[in-house]
Amino acid sequence: MGKLVVLKFGEGSFEQGFAVTLEIGEEHERATTEITGRLPSFPEMPLYYSHWQSSYRQIGNRYRLHADKMQVTNVSMIQDCENASHILRARFNTWLRAEEFRPLREKWLERLSSTEEVRVILQTENSQLQLLPWHLWDLLERYPKAEIALSSPSYDRIHKPRTKNQLVNILAIVGNSQGIDTQADQALLQQCSNAEVSFLVEPQRKELTEHLWGKNWDILFFAGHSSSNKNGESGRIYLNKTDSLTISELKYALKKAIENGLQLAIFNSCDGLGLARELADLQIPQMIIMREPVPDQVAKEFLKYFLEGFASGEPLYQSVRQARERLQGLEDKFPCATWLPMICQNPAQIPPTWDELRSTKTEAPNLGLSIRQRLMITLLSSLAITGLVCGPRLLGLLENPEIAAYDLMMRQRPAEGLDSRLLIITIDDNDLAIQRKNNEDLIGASISEKSLNKLLAKLNQYQPRAIGLDIYRDFKAKQPDLIARLQTTQNLIGVCKGSDVTVNIPGNQPPPEIPTTNLGFSDFIHDRDGVIRRHLLFMNQEATSLCPAPFAFSLELASLYLRPSGIEPKFTREGNLQLGKTIFRNLKSRTGGYQNIDANGGQVLLNYRSPKQIAQQVKLTQFLSSPINPSAIKDKIVLIGVVAKGDSPDTWPTPYGVPLDEQMPGVLVQAQMISQILSAVQDGRPLLRVWSLWAEVAWIWGWSLIGGVLAAWRKLSFPWLALAVIITSSVLYLVCFALLISGAWVPFVPSALSLVVTVGLMSIFNSTTKVRVATQE
Repeated sequence: MGKLVVLKFGEGSFEQGFAVTLEIGEEHERATTEITGRLPSFPEMPLYYSHWQSSYRQIGNRYRLHADKMQVTNVSMIQDCENASHILRARFNTWLRAEEFRPLREKWLERLSSTEEVRVILQTENSQLQLLPWHLWDLLERYPKAEIALSSPSYDRIHKPRTKNQLVNILAIVGNSQGIDTQADQALLQQCSNAEVSFLVEPQRKELTEHLWGKNWDILFFAGHSSSNKNGESGRIYLNKTDSLTISELKYALKKAIENGLQLAIFNSCDGLGLARELADLQIPQMIIMREPVPDQVAKEFLKYFLEGFASGEPLYQSVRQARERLQGLEDKFPCATWLPMICQNPAQIPPTWDELRSTKTEAPNLGLSIRQRLMITLLSSLAITGLVCGPRLLGLLENPEIAAYDLMMRQRPAEGLDSRLLIITIDDNDLAIQRKNNEDLIGASISEKSLNKLLAKLNQYQPRAIGLDIYRDFKAKQPDLIARLQTTQNLIGVCKGSDVTVNIPGNQPPPEIPTTNLGFSDFIHDRDGVIRRHLLFMNQEATSLCPAPFAFSLELASLYLRPSGIEPKFTREGNLQLGKTIFRNLKSRTGGYQNIDANGGQVLLNYRSPKQIAQQVKLTQFLSSPINPSAIKDKIVLIGVVAKGDSPDTWPTPYGVPLDEQMPGVLVQAQMISQILSAVQDGRPLLRVWSLWAEVAWIWGWSLIGGVLAAWRKLSFPWLALAVIITSSVLYLVCFALLISGAWVPFVPSALSLVVTVGLMSIFNSTTKVRVATQE
C-alpha cells in the first residue's frame, strides 16, 4: 500500500513566511503522523520565478497558448532559459532547507521509504506557491515513485453513481488548432484499449454543453489553445476560430458531468493553472494541466507517454511522473519541458486506475472502510472463527464428521496392488463342509487336526519364512504328529487374545503346544463406532489375562520375516517401536481427528493397502489337493485364517465397509497390518501421521483467511460467491486427499467449516456495511 503526504500551507506570504503542516499516512486512511513547521520569508522567490517565466515564454516554439504565430526559437534564448531555471532551482531548494523547515524534512525522511509509492498533495491558495517547481525539490527527487499534486484547502467529496460499464468513456474536445497539430492527440486517444472516445472538433458552445449533460463521462480531454489570466485565477479555452469560453461559462454542464462520475480532466494545452483553479471549485477529482505555455511537440509526446502508462495499468501519479520525466529527451530543443505537466487533486477523492474507470463507476469500493481496516477485520474474524471451530473440535464434537471424511478419503485412494510377501490360506464355508463330509472332527475349531497337520507338513516342504495360524486353539491337540509339529515348527506363530476388564472378558488361551516365544495377541483396537482404524503393536497384558503375548500377532510375523535382514524390534527413549530405520510413533489421546481415545499400548493408524485384495489367496481345500508352485510359498509369510460367513463370522468393520456383508475377515485385517509393517520398513511406504496441534490450528486458520479473502471479493454476486466457495472447498478436499495419500491426515472438516463460516459472516458484515454506507450517502 502506498503513502499519502499532505503539505498544508497556512496564512502567509513570501514577505512574512508561511506556516506549514506535514501529514503522513497510508493511502485510504487518516494521517498517522502530523507535524507543524515554518518556511521563512523569501521575498525574492517570486522574482526568480518571474525571471525564469519571462525567459521561457520568449522562446516561442509554437505554443498552444493562443492562435497567434510564434517566433522562431533562438539558441541564446534557450541558454537564457536554462540559466534562469538553474538559478530558480538552487534558490528554491535553499529555501526548503531552512532551519525552521528542518523538522518537517526530518520527519519525512523518518516515515517514508524511498521504495514506497508516495502521493504528495500541496494544499495552498497562494498561486505563486503553486507555480513553483515542486518536482525539483531535492527531497522529493529521492523518491522515484513519488509525484506531487496541487490542491485547494477547500474541497468536498462528490458521491458518484454506481453504474457499471466495460469501457472508459472519454469526451475529447479538439478546439481551435490554428498553428498546432491536434491530429496526433486524436490518433493517440483512438489507440487506447477498452475506451470509447467521442470527439468534438471545434464545437459550438451549445454542442459542448449538450454533450457534457448527455452522458456519464470518465475523462474530459481538451487539446487546442488555452490561457490563464495574469493572476492565474481563471482560464479560457478556445473552442473554434471565433468562440472561447471560461470555465465559469460551462459551470452547470461541468458540475453535472462531475456528479455523473467524471473522474479526470486533461488539458493538453497551455497555461492551465487558471483552468484548474476554477475546476477545483466544482470539486472535480483529478486534473492534469500544463503550468506554462506548452510547445506543440511536447504536448503530443506527453500525451503519448501518459496514455501508454495509464491505459496499461500504471497508477495515475506514476503515469504522470514517468511521462513527465521522459520529456527530458526533448529539452535540448524545448528547455524545461519536464516542468510543465502538473496534477491538480481533490484530496477527498482517490485517483482511479484505468481498469477501475472501465469496470465500475463507484466511489465506495471499500464499503466505507480502508484496506487496512478491512484486512484487520478479516484477520480478527478469521482468528475468532478459528477459535470457535477449534474449541468444539477439542471437545470431540467434530470427531464423527472428521472420521467420516477420513473414511471417505481412504475408500477413494487408488489400489496399490497385492503384497507379494504374503500368501493367505482361507477357510470358507465350503472348506468347513468338506471337512465334515470327510468325517474330520473340528472340535469347535475351523480346521480339523488332520487337515491342520497335513497343511503344516505341506507348507514346510516349500520353506515359508513365517507361518501365522490366525485360529484360536485353546485346547490340547490329540494327534501325536500334530502335537510334535506344533511344538517344533520354529517359524509358526500362534494367536491368543488378551483380557478386557471393561467387559469382564478374560480372553483366549494360546495353543498349548506352541512355545510362548512364538505367540502374538490378536486384539484389535476399534473406535466407538466399532470400525478398525488403528493398529495395536504391543501392550502390557492384564494380570488376569489368559494371553501372555506382549506383541501383536502381526508384529511377530513381520519381525520373523525381517530377521534374516538383521532387523530386530527395539524401542526408542520415547517408548516408540523401531524396526530398522523406521519408527512407529505411538498415538496420543489427541491425534488428528481423535480427541479423547484410549491410547494405551503401542498404537499407530492403520494405513490400509487396498479394500480386500491385500495378498494372493487360496482356499484350504484347493491348497491341500492341488500341486503348488514353490515360488508362491518360499520365503513368504503364510497366513491361515477363517473367512467363512457362518453363524459367528470373524469379520470386522473397516473404513471400506461397516455393514456385515461388507466387513473384512479378521485374517485379512491381520494381513493389512503385516503389510503395513513390512512396506514401511522395506519399501518406505509412509505410515499415517498427523501434524502437531498448533500446526493444525494454523492450517484451519489459513483456510478461514482464504474464506475472508473470498468474502472481501465483493464484485462476486451471491451465486458466483457460492460457486467460489464450492470450488475452494473442493480444492481443500483434494489437498487433504493428496496429503493422506502421502501419509498425512490433516483436518478437512474443521478447515471447510471455518472457510464457509468466515465467508458467511464476512458476507453478512459486508452487506450490512454496504447498506450503512448507502444510507449515509
